[in-house]
Amino acid sequence: MTKTNLTELTLTEAKDGLARKEFSALELTQAFIEAMEQNRHLNAYVTETPELALEQAKASDARLAAGNAGKLEGLPLAIKDLYCTKGVKTTASSKMLHNFVPQYESTVTQNLWNEGAVMLGKVAMDEFAMGSSNTTSYYGNVISPWKEKDRPEKELCPGGSSGGSAAAVAGRLALAATASDTGGSIRQPAAFTGLVGIKPTYGLCSRRGMIAYASSLDQAGPLTHTVKDAALMLEVMAGHDPLDSTSLNVEIPNFSSLLKSDLKGLKIGVPKEYIEGLGDEMLAEVNKGIEWAKSQGATIHEVSLPMTSYALPAYYVISPAEASSNLARYDGVRYGLRVEGSTLDELYENTRREGFGMEVRRRIMIGTYVLSAGYYDAYYLKAQRVRTLIQKDFERVFKEVDLLLTPTTPGSAFALDEKPTDPVHMYLQDIYTVTVNLANLPGIAIPSGLDQQGLPLSLQLIGPRLSEQRLLNAALALEECAGFSSLVKDLRKAA
Repeated sequence: MTKTNLTELTLTEAKDGLARKEFSALELTQAFIEAMEQNRHLNAYVTETPELALEQAKASDARLAAGNAGKLEGLPLAIKDLYCTKGVKTTASSKMLHNFVPQYESTVTQNLWNEGAVMLGKVAMDEFAMGSSNTTSYYGNVISPWKEKDRPEKELCPGGSSGGSAAAVAGRLALAATASDTGGSIRQPAAFTGLVGIKPTYGLCSRRGMIAYASSLDQAGPLTHTVKDAALMLEVMAGHDPLDSTSLNVEIPNFSSLLKSDLKGLKIGVPKEYIEGLGDEMLAEVNKGIEWAKSQGATIHEVSLPMTSYALPAYYVISPAEASSNLARYDGVRYGLRVEGSTLDELYENTRREGFGMEVRRRIMIGTYVLSAGYYDAYYLKAQRVRTLIQKDFERVFKEVDLLLTPTTPGSAFALDEKPTDPVHMYLQDIYTVTVNLANLPGIAIPSGLDQQGLPLSLQLIGPRLSEQRLLNAALALEECAGFSSLVKDLRKAA
């Protein structure tokens, strides 16, 4: 195996290659560092850490030689820039934190290092995870490695907010990446770039050390090339954390060793509200998924989630409300950017005006408004009641079926210069994903095919709370039916 094609491996293929001593962790890491240098035009990485990566790879080679390798020993990963990494800059892609160097490690990344993973660097995101296109970053737009067939000159959106994670993995600049999902920020970028992205049950992964956007919705998860890779990453990232009061104290299954292609006997629900108004291409994709599920022994059932139409408005009340509270800590006094003023109030105003971008300021304003006296009952409390009704919708449906099959996004990726300019239109990118966060459920996006422009389309499976193993097994079955990796083998082009 040559150094060049090492970057074409999946996470599990690289793990197996290291175990067979076909190459070293140092050679594998060096190959990805060279790929990062050659593809900086994608703007995937905010901070590259090649020296640290090579140092970690050397240590991994020593552990591999000694026979005490971890589950991710010597495997180079990209880390979304909202995970605090001790001694390495963590910016949340915001000017507010452009020089912030954490003094501690997030629990999720510490779990990765404990199993021998190698950090290539920190990857870009929408500022404070607020966005669906990775165009709100202080460090500029991230570009997808995918190209339209008819317009190869167009730069495409990698999705958001985990756009840097998606571009790094799809562009073969990392074997896999950490991401986070508040309303679809793992699954929508996965859909736009032909990757697998799983948002686990709320609390399965610790939020300690993740820079908060909306605390009751944020959840960590991986972006990978395959379902098998996703299972391996998730079992390492997940686990109870006594330092996070929302962390679930449950046993984490060994997802990767228990993984098997399995849809037989499962009842798959297709919510009619997710199909109404769907475009022809995406509707055909859902119908393909239905036929694949039937061919694997599942039965299909039409179900109804009548509160679906209220999910997006409720989400865009609750998440800005929590964001306005979480981001109040950035005032120029304790840490982050500081812009002086003649009074303390002026220091606050100057710092927050200069430190936050337009989308962050918009959501803080919305959040402050819906929490203000006179409007709290009318907006915030009403949205919380809608959230409860959405959760009850899912509880009722999961008494009838085992999993739900839906689109992940309304369509494929759009060109960066043709992105929706109306923020409300942009918010619709999350229309099929936000309900999962509001109900604290797990969901997984699986690449299913290509549209007429040769761009990825994606299906989503949603399961009951803590049904990750069932979701992964079903996703593996759909992945095998789709044959996506062989479908795009010769089509993926680095820009």
